[in-house]
Amino acid sequence: MDNTQIVNGKRVASDNIAELGKDEVFVFGSNVQGMHGGGAAWFAHKNFGAEWGVGEGLTGRTYALPTMEGDASLRHAVEHFTECARQHSELTFLVTAVGCGIAGYTPAEVAPLFREAAKLPNVYLPQVFWNVIG
Repeated sequence: MDNTQIVNGKRVASDNIAELGKDEVFVFGSNVQGMHGGGAAWFAHKNFGAEWGVGEGLTGRTYALPTMEGDASLRHAVEHFTECARQHSELTFLVTAVGCGIAGYTPAEVAPLFREAAKLPNVYLPQVFWNVIG
């Protein structure tokens, strides 16, 4: 299992996370109702303990980000996530390409929201986000 790597000084999360190492957290996009019915949300629910009905925050070995409720909601959710990651330096957060599947956003639209989170040493972003934010 190799969920993280450093590429050109950037902390990159794997695109294919099948299991988690000690203290790793799977960060995925869901909806505010926590109906984890498809994509990474379903995978998080089935494999890493994402609680049904919880659409934002830490549950099990996951962190849910609501991505289906619009730009402003997503922006606030990423701010909450960044603060959580800051407060939990003992955890390693593996961010998937949240919002870039069922929610229909592009990496160019979502990645800039993670600029502050990208500065934290315990946050790993997908390469497609690093491609946008540098």
